[in-house]
Amino acid sequence: MTNPLRELSGLGQAVWLDYLHRRILEDGELARLIADDGVTGLTSNPSIFEQAIAGGDTYDSALKAQVLGADDDVMALYEGLAIADIRAAADAFRPVYDSLDRRDGFVSLEVSPYLAMDTEATIAEARRLWRAVDRPNLMIKVPGTGPGVPAIRVLVGEGININVTLLFSLEAYLAVAEAHLAGLEAHQAAGGDVSRVHGVASFFVSRIDGVIDGKIDSRPKDDPSRALRGKVAIANAGIAYQRYLEMIGGARWQALAAAGASPQRLLWASTGTKDPTYSDVLYPEALIGPDTVDTLPPKTLAAFRDHGVASSTLTADIDGARATLDRAETLSLDLPGVTAALVDDGVVKFAQAFDGLLAAVADERAAILGPRLNRQTMRLPPDLQADVDRRLKDAGRDAWSRRLWAGDASLWTGSDESRWLGWLGAASGEAVDIGELGSLGDEVREAGFRHTVLLGMGGSSLGPEVLATVFGSGQGRPRFLVLDSTDPAQIARVEAEIDLASTLFIVSSKSGSTLEPDILHRYFWDKVTTASGADEAGRRFIAVTDPGSDLEKTARAQGFRRVLKGEPSIGGRFSVLSNFGMVAAAILGLDLRAILETAKIMARSCGASVPPAANPGFSLGLALGAAALAGRDKVTFLSSPTSVPLGAWLEQLLAESTGKNGKGLIPVAGEPAGDVAVYGADRVFVFLGLDGEDSGKALAASLANAGHPVIEISVAKSDQLVQEFVRWEIAVAVAGTVLGINPFDQPDVEASKIKARDLAADFEAGRGLIEETPLCIDAGVAVFAGGGTPGGAGVDQLSMAGALRSFLGGVRGRDYVGLLAWIDRNDEHTEGLKRVRTRVRDRLGVATVVGFGPRFLHSTGQAYKGGPNTGVFIEITAKPERDIPIPGRNLTFGQVERAQALGDLAVLEERGRRVLRIDLGANIAAGLERFEEAVERALI
Repeated sequence: MTNPLRELSGLGQAVWLDYLHRRILEDGELARLIADDGVTGLTSNPSIFEQAIAGGDTYDSALKAQVLGADDDVMALYEGLAIADIRAAADAFRPVYDSLDRRDGFVSLEVSPYLAMDTEATIAEARRLWRAVDRPNLMIKVPGTGPGVPAIRVLVGEGININVTLLFSLEAYLAVAEAHLAGLEAHQAAGGDVSRVHGVASFFVSRIDGVIDGKIDSRPKDDPSRALRGKVAIANAGIAYQRYLEMIGGARWQALAAAGASPQRLLWASTGTKDPTYSDVLYPEALIGPDTVDTLPPKTLAAFRDHGVASSTLTADIDGARATLDRAETLSLDLPGVTAALVDDGVVKFAQAFDGLLAAVADERAAILGPRLNRQTMRLPPDLQADVDRRLKDAGRDAWSRRLWAGDASLWTGSDESRWLGWLGAASGEAVDIGELGSLGDEVREAGFRHTVLLGMGGSSLGPEVLATVFGSGQGRPRFLVLDSTDPAQIARVEAEIDLASTLFIVSSKSGSTLEPDILHRYFWDKVTTASGADEAGRRFIAVTDPGSDLEKTARAQGFRRVLKGEPSIGGRFSVLSNFGMVAAAILGLDLRAILETAKIMARSCGASVPPAANPGFSLGLALGAAALAGRDKVTFLSSPTSVPLGAWLEQLLAESTGKNGKGLIPVAGEPAGDVAVYGADRVFVFLGLDGEDSGKALAASLANAGHPVIEISVAKSDQLVQEFVRWEIAVAVAGTVLGINPFDQPDVEASKIKARDLAADFEAGRGLIEETPLCIDAGVAVFAGGGTPGGAGVDQLSMAGALRSFLGGVRGRDYVGLLAWIDRNDEHTEGLKRVRTRVRDRLGVATVVGFGPRFLHSTGQAYKGGPNTGVFIEITAKPERDIPIPGRNLTFGQVERAQALGDLAVLEERGRRVLRIDLGANIAAGLERFEEAVERALI
């Protein structure tokens, strides 16, 4: 029996398969199509690859080998699969290519649809794919958009075979035909062999009728346009072919043909019928002509093989085609508008298909990685889930993941955000020199130091503190301490724990001018030089600071052992995977390469090529941002024991990044777990648990059942906690986009620093501070009015319990209560304040936070002053039992702490925050006990 598909070649038309799946390469199906049906080429696109990769287990073993062998970016994983298939298909068609003197036997691979409107990126991508596949019978698919046209000319001029896709209109076809022609001329002028350069112009068919027929069907049944159903697309293609014939008949083309050039054939794409009332071979039968290609999906190819009729139809009724197009114009079917819209729609649909493809690869990769990738699940109330789903869809459409990694500041406020994205490179292991840090770690070990004390604040100290607390010091490594306080008792306590002669000090400050590291450096430098002499002292200090800072200059002048430089484009709270965190890791003796590789696993999961819906960092950030806008802005962390230290780092990241312009996420860390009934409707719960430890799964289930948003993050091994650095950095950047703020500045932190500096200057000048009059003094504990209580109005002035009762009586459901303590952050004080916050939470039903100054100034203080005005703050101050002078300054640490506390209080008041100050006096233990008792009485 004759095969209609085989008859097409006799009529000058090539048949290409519009489908690619590894299965047909391996089971002989493609070879059969070539041998029996005369198929001479193949095309593919993101939709086809998505169906192939996500539609079964054919690719599982190959993807598993890639991920477990050398895990990579999701785009690279996809390309590894796609390029292997394209190469195999090209090899299968190579005999066809050779036997037809290189005029057929082509296989097409598409440039990323994301680049459809970017000429230079399209050129670069096409060149890269051409080199990667390395087959002469490859065609690179480039969209025939406005920006695609100059790319086509350049690429053809370089001798690259091009399949121009997404052509709907005559005008677009003529533009790409001219680009191909000009490219061949440029290639010839450069000495190239034009006989080796080939191309097709993919003219889409059925999609046009789909839209035109829809317009017709919306009209009355007796409308004359009914006669045009199913005819406009064929007529449009027929006229395009006439333009092709005119072009190859011209002298310009004939000159190229004489040099051996082959014409850019018209390829009919989208030839499967969408309307069930049409013949399933309508388009293939109507578009048969010389020097054309028909690319058929498997179903249409099988239908034509079964009952297609092969005859020359393309030029059979050109007058009729012209009449059809004229009639369509007369009847206002707006073919030009339809084709223009189809190009835009095609770009969007191909990008959506590519999103689906990459999401499928990302999901498969996550399944292969299994416990090596920290797991995230979210249980959200239906209304919030619907909002998040909508935002995920919008974020995918608007390319948020690609724009973030590309440094597009318009993702936020369009100001200076692009200057602060160096942390993305750090997440990928690009911000540190592992060799340099390794030698530093070895050097410190060999020097025999027994202790390391890091002197820093905020991002310079919180990341190292997490690493030191979670991982501890390795064998033969010094015990690691972090000092981020100006409290005299805390400084004295750390000093008492160390032997100055065997301690290494790390002075860590991005700006190099931060007050606390500067005066702590002064203090311990004086101690060490007194004990061992100035020549020896420098060998016991290391600096981590940005290039050119005052600290770098001082460190070099004082002969520090090392000066390690930060990356100026990384803000402090995002700096843990840069030198600001990794110096600590090296001294602790941690495996830096393993840390960065583990972090990189999450960076790839949150990468530019992973669409938001499959991207754990983006989905988390969108959920948090949407929850905040819905009034659920208290992000409550409940952690298993090993994960607890991450809380302080997360507090700074969320609060300092998002708490501004009256918006933000208020992190709640360290609050003891309570009954479901004590939690209000302003919470989002994050359960961060290490496998094998209790992270409150029963409570998580109860909270979710009660309608609270619950996010669970499971970590298989403690060393994988570093993945959370990456996830949450991405998440807060995305939440900033949702909230419409710049997540990389901290304006209210700077305001507190200025106030504290001015007050410290008063101390240093001998002016002191004007003492306020307390509302009351209760057994040595003084109560002072603050913001929200002008002149003490409405506050009971007879006792501390009465004052607290009056003050806390104004707390409302979406408020939160903050205890801001300017005392030693020791276990006793921490436990005491924990008991107070638990009572407040349980009695008032509101979220509670605790911050120790000046630590919180560089962390959560930004949100307290710049975020939502829902904070109700009790500032706790005291008089140091033993103050400590600061060398080289007419100032003590106690005075600095006092200036910082009162300066922060002043800024809170300026921002209209509700504040009450409790001064415990000189006997802090007794004063804190009385404060606890007063809170208990106030809440009865």
